[in-house]
Amino acid sequence: MRTIDHWLTSPWRRSGAAALAGALPVLAFPAPALWWFAYIALVPWVLLARSAPTGRRAAYDGWSGGFGFLVAVHHWLLPSLHVFIFLIAALLGLLWAPWGLLVRRFLGGVPSPARAAAALLVLPSAWLAVELVRSWQGLGGPWGMLGASQWQVGPALRLASVGGVWLLSFLVVAVNVAVAVLISVREARLPALASLVATAAATSAAWAWAPRPDVDGRVRVAVVQPSVVAGQASGDRRFDREEQLTRRLAGQGVDLVVWGESSVGFDLDDRPDLARRLAVLSRGTGADLLVNVDARRSDRPGIFKSSVLVGPDGLTGDRYDKMRLVPFGEYIPARSLLGWATSVGRAAGEDRRRGTGQTVMNVGHGLRVGPLICFETAFPDMSRHLAEDGADILLGQSSTSSFQHSWAPEQHASLAALRAAETGRPMVHSTLTGVSAVYGPDGARLGPWLGTDASTARVYDVPLAHGVTPYVRYGDWPVHGALLVLAALGVTEGVRTLRLRRSGPEPLVPPARTVHGWPARPWR
Repeated sequence: MRTIDHWLTSPWRRSGAAALAGALPVLAFPAPALWWFAYIALVPWVLLARSAPTGRRAAYDGWSGGFGFLVAVHHWLLPSLHVFIFLIAALLGLLWAPWGLLVRRFLGGVPSPARAAAALLVLPSAWLAVELVRSWQGLGGPWGMLGASQWQVGPALRLASVGGVWLLSFLVVAVNVAVAVLISVREARLPALASLVATAAATSAAWAWAPRPDVDGRVRVAVVQPSVVAGQASGDRRFDREEQLTRRLAGQGVDLVVWGESSVGFDLDDRPDLARRLAVLSRGTGADLLVNVDARRSDRPGIFKSSVLVGPDGLTGDRYDKMRLVPFGEYIPARSLLGWATSVGRAAGEDRRRGTGQTVMNVGHGLRVGPLICFETAFPDMSRHLAEDGADILLGQSSTSSFQHSWAPEQHASLAALRAAETGRPMVHSTLTGVSAVYGPDGARLGPWLGTDASTARVYDVPLAHGVTPYVRYGDWPVHGALLVLAALGVTEGVRTLRLRRSGPEPLVPPARTVHGWPARPWR
């Protein structure tokens, strides 16, 4: 232990160790998908920040760990962003600096049992505050939220229906803090153990109480995945391949056919020939087609990514324009300052335009669907609003072709399980190049994933449910609770500081005595 402590006296070595510790949770996400590791992955980071000799050093430990975490969960962006990924991680990593301070404040030295018990509430709340801030679309969005690592765990998905991915993040951090206390603070082991038992009891009660989705119908949804089509005239050749795959669905009783993101590279008003071919496919399959147009609009300036519904008579008029765009991938923030990013990576040469509102579409057979495009499936509030607006199925149209041989396609496909569990609505994640996946209203996977090597059309029998989950009804209440905890902490610390200032410093010498023998009052 002394050798380790001596080694960590170097600020650079300590920062490197914090960055490595912060990167560990990535192993809990796909592709490794070691979901159980999430419950101990933060322990080295907590122990390091706890041992910081000063508050400033603890803040650096938090910052360095946040840097390592963000680089790890976004490492697949390196070919596109190059040096920008390190710049962004360094800036956003600052969000964890206060978290490092709080770790030392509550667990540093020999904390009392009361202080250690408070840490089990404050530190998960502070982590949720970090996730809330970085979930803003302008800061990159909620990719890699810690609770999302539990996407394949049935009991965790039940809890997601109660408090969304936020509740899962809170519980994962709370368990990590409790384990760190058990390891390092002998005097506080009893409250840490009691907190673990209480957490287990509370989550078990929530799991038992959470309403299960009642299946009240079924529909047959087809996913068309053409895989990578590159080179000259790739837009026309991709359309031809998708058309060929869709024809195979004739006679299979399909209710809806879903193509991936950017499946149509031309504005359909400019290409009536393509619109007619899509209408023919709709008549042949007996189902509407939801395609995704990535093209310059003919009726307004700019490039849009849009979910467009096509029926047997052609364009139905139902359209959803993507609202939340990928920073650098689909637009460059502050392009006048950061436009040079296009010279060092595959950043957007032209900013795409944003839509103004979400849309629920009627695709026939009494079926209402809520489309989301690519990055938007990471946002729990968007799927929640679609469920509130009456969507029977959530549909994600995506393409991760730029990151085909990375962990990104599997990570992206896993998010749909959480959105399904949160809303009690099935979700279809249809991609251009894989991974495509379908989940039931409880978040359980339906049928096989379509991997990045698949070029096929597959039909899924999708169960429908129409109950209202607690998360849809009450929203992001774990976040609100966490902010209340931090507000209460701020008030408590403020009152404590004010009292210390009013009491003033202790006198350095005994007070002088008067001729009557009474101590003289000090001047104030």
